[in-house]
Amino acid sequence: MSFESVVPALLAFGLTAVLLQLLMWGNRFLPVDHPNERSLHTRPVPRFGGLAILAGGALALLLAGPPVARWLWPVPLLAAVSLIDDFVTLPAVPRFALQIAVAGVFAAGLLGVSWLLLPVVFAMVWMTNLYNFMDGSDGLAGSMALAGFGGYALLALQAGDAQLAVVCLAVCGAAIAFLLRNLHPASVFMGDTGSIPLGFLAAAIGLIGIERGLWGAWVPVMMFLVFIADASVTLLRRLRRGERVWQAHRTHYYQRLVRMGLGHAGTARLYFAAMAGCSASAALVQLLAPQLGAVLLLAWCVLFVMLGRRVDRRWQAFAAGPEKESQ
Repeated sequence: MSFESVVPALLAFGLTAVLLQLLMWGNRFLPVDHPNERSLHTRPVPRFGGLAILAGGALALLLAGPPVARWLWPVPLLAAVSLIDDFVTLPAVPRFALQIAVAGVFAAGLLGVSWLLLPVVFAMVWMTNLYNFMDGSDGLAGSMALAGFGGYALLALQAGDAQLAVVCLAVCGAAIAFLLRNLHPASVFMGDTGSIPLGFLAAAIGLIGIERGLWGAWVPVMMFLVFIADASVTLLRRLRRGERVWQAHRTHYYQRLVRMGLGHAGTARLYFAAMAGCSASAALVQLLAPQLGAVLLLAWCVLFVMLGRRVDRRWQAFAAGPEKESQ
């Protein structure tokens, strides 16, 4: 890895750190996350970290040298709507409609119009929202950005795709700066302004890499498997129980772990270990034996099923007694 390839990450780190400090000084005018019955935090925390991540990453891309990729156009659009949502909660229907439209135009421009658009758009919208669902505990969303986009960057660099690598490295640098303030006890949250665009970007870069032949279709799933597994299983269970899945709740696996006593810091460490393991193993297999990608994905899924069942058993015992939540 040359020094030039690291410049975007360094710029994004520095710019995001500066922007976060400036926003902290003016946080009276920015959205704040107030604790409620579904929260895992106990005090008001500003939620403008995503704004600093995106602004710092964008400035880094402008200063890094190569022309900014035109396919990034959905990011500022989704960020603008999400910023409004952070101030005043918008209805779910128009937000989903916009995400479907953006994903449809993006996928059609990349792949053309075919029957593949339907599953691709569904996957992109799901990834966009599950990232937001998983942004509920200190350090999780930032760690997933670092691990997932870091894996993308490694593979893009190895394949010689400088454009994709620069974008991913900028996200990684910005994520590190954000994590310095988001690890427990967090002084700032990411908010929808960060989680929604990052979720879309995770899906978009995964799709671009597949279309350019940089990696197999299993790679994006592996890079973000920790979030995909937790959010998907939780959603299916809530659907089965007839719950309103668009409403906030505290039944994700990471939320259960925090409430059972592992705490924010312990949960973040456990999840980051899994994130780093998924990302590193995906990159390694893609580089050395891509034909084994499906086997790797299956192995990690089996492991997560086993761990999930163990958490389920402990949760049942915990819920049966007096609930003691760790903050």
